[in-house]
Amino acid sequence: MNKDLGNLRKSYEKDSLNEVNVPSNPMELFQSWFSEAEEHPGVEEANAMSLATVGTDGFPRTRIVLLKQFSYEGFQFFTNYESDKGKAIAANPGVCLSFFWPALERQIIISGEARPISGEESDRYFHSRPRGSRLGAIASDQSSVIPNREFLETKITELERNYEGKEIPRPNHWGGYQVTPREFEFWQGRMNRLHDRIRYRTEQESKWTIERLSP
Repeated sequence: MNKDLGNLRKSYEKDSLNEVNVPSNPMELFQSWFSEAEEHPGVEEANAMSLATVGTDGFPRTRIVLLKQFSYEGFQFFTNYESDKGKAIAANPGVCLSFFWPALERQIIISGEARPISGEESDRYFHSRPRGSRLGAIASDQSSVIPNREFLETKITELERNYEGKEIPRPNHWGGYQVTPREFEFWQGRMNRLHDRIRYRTEQESKWTIERLSP
């Protein structure tokens, strides 16, 4: 198979990004861009983000997860602590988050450290989820090999029967992480591939250095 994609091109002309006008704190720019993405009819899941980790085998790996909360302190997502990504984070908490909103011709890349949040915070979010999602978190030994789809569906059926009329407890292997950011890069597509790239770096808490990067 040989498919030439060299002629697939798009001209980026929707907006611009100037370091003179950006806020001093990158979270304020993130919030502004995220709000625009949420409201844009061409963006289906504004909170979908890629999460890159370095696996225990030394290779990087990226997957899509959903951002569930953000604040000046960082970004929260939830998963199985015993999954491949959970094991990777336990060995190396350095991660990269990436948001790409083609309808806005924008991308944000965030580097930082991921740490588990408190059990109380994880409980609060877990119990806000739909009942089926809570059962799914118990049924799935995420990243483990299973024989077939029926194996998983049988497990769910058994759990539905066992927890009928009962509260579903959060399993110990499931919970949240908070990513504390150390670097942001905001990318705005521009004509002729001369994209705007503004980077925020911090070496001290609350003090950010703003730089323009060559496209």
